[in-house]
Amino acid sequence: MLVGAVSLLSGGVTYGILAPLLHVPTFGLDKGLRIAAILLLVYWAGFLRKKITPWIVVGMIAGVEIGLDAPTLAVNMHFLSDIFLRLVRTIVAPLILATLVSGIAGHGDLKSVGRMGWKSLLYFEVVTTIALVIGLVAANLSHAGIGLAMPPDMVAVPTTAPLQWQDFLAHVFPENIAKSIAEGQVLQVAVFALLFGMALAMVPRAKAEPVLRLAEGLSEAMFRFTNLVMYVAPLGVCSTMAYTVARMGPGVLLHLGKLLLVFYAALIVFMLCVLLPVALLARLPLRRLLKHISGPAAIGFATAASEAALPRAMEEMEAFGVPRRVLSFVIPAGYSFNLDGATLYLAMAMVFVAQVANVHLGVGQQILMMGTLMLASKGVAGVPRAVLVVLLATASTLRLPSEPIVILLGIDALMDMGRTATNVIGNCLASAVIAQWEGVLSLDPVPSDPAIAAAMAE
Repeated sequence: MLVGAVSLLSGGVTYGILAPLLHVPTFGLDKGLRIAAILLLVYWAGFLRKKITPWIVVGMIAGVEIGLDAPTLAVNMHFLSDIFLRLVRTIVAPLILATLVSGIAGHGDLKSVGRMGWKSLLYFEVVTTIALVIGLVAANLSHAGIGLAMPPDMVAVPTTAPLQWQDFLAHVFPENIAKSIAEGQVLQVAVFALLFGMALAMVPRAKAEPVLRLAEGLSEAMFRFTNLVMYVAPLGVCSTMAYTVARMGPGVLLHLGKLLLVFYAALIVFMLCVLLPVALLARLPLRRLLKHISGPAAIGFATAASEAALPRAMEEMEAFGVPRRVLSFVIPAGYSFNLDGATLYLAMAMVFVAQVANVHLGVGQQILMMGTLMLASKGVAGVPRAVLVVLLATASTLRLPSEPIVILLGIDALMDMGRTATNVIGNCLASAVIAQWEGVLSLDPVPSDPAIAAAMAE
């Protein structure tokens, strides 16, 4: 069934491309093949695979088809994506607050928290540095920006400067926890929960018990809430994909297409040459790990929003065997310090800009660029349209023109899907590695939490 659907889909796409080139009328056959493939995938997902992840795949493919053949409908149905993302955003802050507080206070061993902190930061810095190096090498070898002429019409770009490292460090600490939750400041909520959990662990057990039970109850409820929201995920994914395709169109400029292919090739190299060896060195069961990471990665890829995948990622990794106290610390911290896909993209994009501007970057300048990107990308999660802002800041530091950055807007949505999925995969793996490093990873395939077990059954 699945093979047949893939064959029909491939045939429809191929026929749609070749027919105009051969001056042969399509008679709607290409659309018919693609629609038939989608119907087969619906049957496969609904009757053979009664889980959420196959429906997300169907939503992605159906969204592409709607965006190509019914762009007006695709634009008008974008509200479904907004609804899904709004629902997910309501989960993130309460979930992190509850899980981190209950994990730290329930564990009671504050030394392990500090130990997890330095281990996590060490891991994050090593992996993101390697991602930067791979991005630089890929961009320098591909020469994707050489020979590209600037388009006549220029699109406005954000002029807001990114956070300086002093401002970023100050921004990490919340001044008002209610404000931090309302604004979705994940790292501020995590810092508050970390300090509150440590303080609660110091309180006598009799007095701390009611607050601890409240945090555990809130955590349980938010996981149940996540299970309900995930039923909307296929519609949200379909809407997002349809809107993206309708607004961008099927055609992509040659140089941007080359950059896109090189970027995804670099991501594959990063996963195979960095993340896979890390998982092997940590002696993680790869099949189970892939099974639990695939769902959050699919959500991240389709929605291009890391926060949309965060609740499911926490559920899946807890089901994999990562204790909640490790999980609720590592993943939120990784959302600011372990953005592997984003840092790899930033390195590639910056070299691409230099190539378009016909500016040669020496080894020393590229090392300076790496340091600037390493620092600037740490605040990437808290700045609107952060990737473009970081690119503009780095271009200013290297005295490069900012105009070539504009041409990246055309494929930024497609790039964002890949870098978001890589961010999600990297953070899921980081939680498992830190848990293994701490010696607390459980390989019991049956989750002890009933909310997690319910999520895994869907």
